Amino acid sequence: MAGGDSPAETKKGSSKTSKNTKESSKESTLKQKSPAEFFAENKNIAGFDNPGKSLYTTVRELVENALDSSESISELPEVEVTIEEIGKSKFNSMIGLIDRERVDTKLYDDYETDKAREKRLVKEARASEIQAKNLASGKKNKEPGVSKVLKARGEASYYKVTCKDNGKGMPHDDIPNMFGRVLSGTKYGLKQTRGKFGLGAKMALIWSKMSTGLPIEISSSMKSQNYVTFCRLDIDIHRNIPHIHLHEKKANKEKWHGAEIQVVIEGNWTTYRSKILHYMRQMAVITPYAQFLFRFISETPEKNVTVKFTRRTDVMPPIPIETKHHPSSVDLLLIKRLVTDTSKKTLLQFLQNEFVNINKNLAARLIGEMGPDFSPGMAVKSVTSQQMVRIHQLFRQAKFDDPSGDCLSPAGEYNLRLGIIKELHPDMVATHSGSAQVFEGHPFIVEAGVSVGGRDVKQGINIFRFANRIPLLFEQGGDVVTRTALKRINWNSYKINQTQDKIGVFVSIVSTKIPFKGTGKEYIGDDISEIATAVKSAIQQCCIQLKSKIVKRLQAREQQERKRSLSRYIPDATGAVYEVLKQMTEEHTKKRKRYKEEETAMLEKVSKLIITKETLKEKLAEHVEQVDYEMALEYATQSGVSEEPRENIYLQQLNPNHSNFIDLHSPTFVFRLIL
Repeated sequence: MAGGDSPAETKKGSSKTSKNTKESSKESTLKQKSPAEFFAENKNIAGFDNPGKSLYTTVRELVENALDSSESISELPEVEVTIEEIGKSKFNSMIGLIDRERVDTKLYDDYETDKAREKRLVKEARASEIQAKNLASGKKNKEPGVSKVLKARGEASYYKVTCKDNGKGMPHDDIPNMFGRVLSGTKYGLKQTRGKFGLGAKMALIWSKMSTGLPIEISSSMKSQNYVTFCRLDIDIHRNIPHIHLHEKKANKEKWHGAEIQVVIEGNWTTYRSKILHYMRQMAVITPYAQFLFRFISETPEKNVTVKFTRRTDVMPPIPIETKHHPSSVDLLLIKRLVTDTSKKTLLQFLQNEFVNINKNLAARLIGEMGPDFSPGMAVKSVTSQQMVRIHQLFRQAKFDDPSGDCLSPAGEYNLRLGIIKELHPDMVATHSGSAQVFEGHPFIVEAGVSVGGRDVKQGINIFRFANRIPLLFEQGGDVVTRTALKRINWNSYKINQTQDKIGVFVSIVSTKIPFKGTGKEYIGDDISEIATAVKSAIQQCCIQLKSKIVKRLQAREQQERKRSLSRYIPDATGAVYEVLKQMTEEHTKKRKRYKEEETAMLEKVSKLIITKETLKEKLAEHVEQVDYEMALEYATQSGVSEEPRENIYLQQLNPNHSNFIDLHSPTFVFRLIL
């Protein structure tokens, strides 16, 4: 066919078109992922970036769940955490595999070629010769050369993590969904909580399924139960439902209540050992009413670690109270959800009961401001989408009273101070708890503590950050607390040396909504002026308290130095004065020289040994004490310190006939004491 395609070309073209159509249809196929599948693919969002971080995050999530469980029933928390190292052979037996020797060594990352082995052996032989020569000449040897042990990059380390608490436990029927269904939990709602995502132990289970394939094991019992629930399960990632292996009830002979969770995961203890121990220590600081027992059990007994953080107080913070939304904090989606879920009939009742700081009178005024389409008695379920937009606009523009901080549960100055003293043993510490403030309709409270000196504290500024009583260990550089402590506080003005002193800065922020930056919930940004101002003010209040203590300590030190300087010359001055008195006594005895009556009386006391070298020394010491006190008083007055270095102490006389008091510092009392 002239000017047209041949049949073969036409057939080829149609086959290409058919192929493209199939590929296009495949690409346009609508797919859906379950929440469990999403978090499995984006595990870094929940803090499971790598094996080491995963081990740390697993411990953190289990400990925080244990504390929440105990505090919810006002039980003093007792938390036991155990990390047990599992060797390759033991792990293989747990999953039913038989150990197998390598056959084709070239398949492995740690394969060493003949040339590389020869080169290594020559290097080790040379090191041995140098070591022998050094021994012969008496020189000190460095550490003996050890053959480099090559480890495959794909070789994993496995750990069994167990956390046991004395909390309220979990209902028997709820356990599978509480651990095997992502984004299901009891912490949703407007309330100060340690976690909100409904992940926690579920993410540890997902990581366990990805790295080891082993299920999680849960034992739980409630106070009202006479049995212990045991459940072994894993999670169906694609359907986001629990896959139950065993779910049974056992006798509770010990009358125990709480939960014990055990999970086997891939991890790295070596790189995250310090982080895990640091986390446990900081948790002991912010919760001194809890008792923690941490154990690491290694295959090598010498590497075992056992640390116990004892309880210091039985005073617990109040349980956080669930509150209602503040009008300025809601968005359009939240208004729609509240309208759908409310049990109130009228718009007036809805506004009055579903939000804080809106009473009946204010609700009526707001409805009147919304326009003629609104009325107090209109059915709240009849509110249209357009009318919800009007409500939202008014909420953003109208003025409302700030929410109170009554729903929050800060650690409290008492607990914060005890925790700092218990774990750091500082020379001095000051704490401050600010009043409730508001950010975007959410109340928050900032507590701070500043310590000087202490055990295991480095020189310079050591920062400890807490959010809703959770230690924050990562991404410190951009945090509001770090930036405030390093850049906005003039430490020298408070008599604190920023580089030489051991300074501990503790800041705890509690709120119904912590404005974390990033997905890891590891730091609070520096761009929120309300929080930055509150943090700075809290730290400054602590520094003002410390300055007063430091000034007093400096005064006492200077006073001691003055006293030491004067006392140093007492023996020489006593000897010189006594020699003069003896010479004057001899001249008076031989009638070579006449003295006044008072001088004569004194010289007679010298000749009769009433005044001796020792009595002179005592009088000089008393004089130094008095001069030292007067100088310290004058210095304190000039420095603007209101109180005296010493204060009068009064004791009532035992004689019932006299109602007078005796001043222990008065000369009369001293004279009576000598007599």
